[in-house]
Amino acid sequence: MGYQHLEVERDGHVATLWLNRPEKLNAMSKDMWEDIPQAMAELDADMSVRTVILAGRGPAFTVGIDIALLGSMQTGAESRATANKKLYELIKRMQRTASCFADSPKPVIAAVHGHCLGAGMDLISACDIRLASNEASFSIRETRMGVVADIGTLQRLPAIIGAGATAELALTGSDISAVDAHRIGLVSSVASDHEALLTMARDLAGTIASNSPLVTQGVKKMLAANNGRTVEQALDFVAQWNASYLISNDLMEAVAAFMEKRDPEFEGT
Repeated sequence: MGYQHLEVERDGHVATLWLNRPEKLNAMSKDMWEDIPQAMAELDADMSVRTVILAGRGPAFTVGIDIALLGSMQTGAESRATANKKLYELIKRMQRTASCFADSPKPVIAAVHGHCLGAGMDLISACDIRLASNEASFSIRETRMGVVADIGTLQRLPAIIGAGATAELALTGSDISAVDAHRIGLVSSVASDHEALLTMARDLAGTIASNSPLVTQGVKKMLAANNGRTVEQALDFVAQWNASYLISNDLMEAVAAFMEKRDPEFEGT
């Protein structure tokens, strides 16, 4: 399916979802908010895709929501109740756009270069792994625009970088560098430049995709299942999972490959 400001690129078992509005620094327009969940749904349904990279074309990952879209949210002559209901529904739709990365069964890697502001933080906080180039900068920019961030950053970031670091970023709206993002755990690695970042992301995605998709998707499921569960409950959940999925063709292939001293060829069955 074609998209106005998104591009999907496939390379073997790895797909890259490109934010593709470089002339606007990938400011997220209405169509982007609507198309991202559709693009991810297609990748989720494609069994040949095992890992997804989220990246941006041009000089920036994204500068966040398009200001023109913010302006269109102003109410007209309708009643206050109707206007409030429409705004609530719009926010919920935008939340689903960010959540599609967390909800995807497949591991998603965010590869961030240039600015990652506002809604960009919502997107990457819903990804499983975040990488950055050394010139990248990050900001919960909504604070400086008179808005409480409402698309997922405040809900997901504490589990990634801790409550204190999240509070500092959210209350100040300050920009932080890739070095500081790495220091607080927002990104796991920093590359020397944009090209090195893409190479790093593709290598990492390829390594993940070389494993059994039954396992990588199970790992993602288990990590998410830890939220809201005690350790004992989470252990029981993983026991139930493996009781269902442990004995697989992929497990037999892993054993055979080990015995035959070769790399396994997993099929996800």
